[in-house]
Amino acid sequence: MSVFSNNIRFLRARRKLSQQNVANELMISRVRYSKYENGISEPPIELLIKISKYFHVSIDLMLSVDLEKHPMDEMLKLPDNRIVLPVAVDTHGNDTIEIIPQKASMGYLEGYSDVEYIESLQRIALPFLNNGKYRAFPADGDSMPPFRNGSYIVGKYVEGINELKEGKTYIFVTLNDGITYKRFKERKENAICVSADNSFYEPYDIPFEEVVEIWQYASGIFPEDFEPGDYESYNFKEMFRELRQDIKDLDKKISGRRRKQL
Repeated sequence: MSVFSNNIRFLRARRKLSQQNVANELMISRVRYSKYENGISEPPIELLIKISKYFHVSIDLMLSVDLEKHPMDEMLKLPDNRIVLPVAVDTHGNDTIEIIPQKASMGYLEGYSDVEYIESLQRIALPFLNNGKYRAFPADGDSMPPFRNGSYIVGKYVEGINELKEGKTYIFVTLNDGITYKRFKERKENAICVSADNSFYEPYDIPFEEVVEIWQYASGIFPEDFEPGDYESYNFKEMFRELRQDIKDLDKKISGRRRKQL
């Protein structure tokens, strides 16, 4: 039997319902429903959505995670039945924070919805962070000082793009760029505009369809001190950016003069 068939059998038994009870709610025959539980056939997408809403479990979880091994009371339930994240606590009852490894950060795109992958990650507990789901992501590059390679950014899970606040910083998990930490500038018709605090980098748009997860900045972990001299590299890059722009402007002027001469 498939993970799906095992899960609907488990969910039905957990609520102490008969196959006929569930079939009646789904407006199908008991025989048809029993075939889904026995793995003989699979429901069409319309019925799959209906089953997901009936049991209040997201479709991706129902199709990919063995719910008998991961009790529902240890999951974080979010609105609209969109996603369910595993939640674990330490011996003091504090929610633990998963740490995404520096060297394996790209693997997060494949494992972010895999409960077993998330549970395999190292964890820490920060008692001052509560009332939400938190995760620590590795900093990469020099676009968002004072974070640099080796630092970690702790983010609080954001339920949707509508929750973004202008001027606040977020960790965006996207299909093309992977994990990126940027400041939210504005929402456009089909994309969000973000920018780096290091002005060497230009603002850019992230299409809605590329956004996988969003985490709002909550805290930072700095394994090493950020020395004052580190800012010199940013200033140098800013000078280089201005020089590059001056060259472009000069090139436009020269091109314009050539056109007039012709």
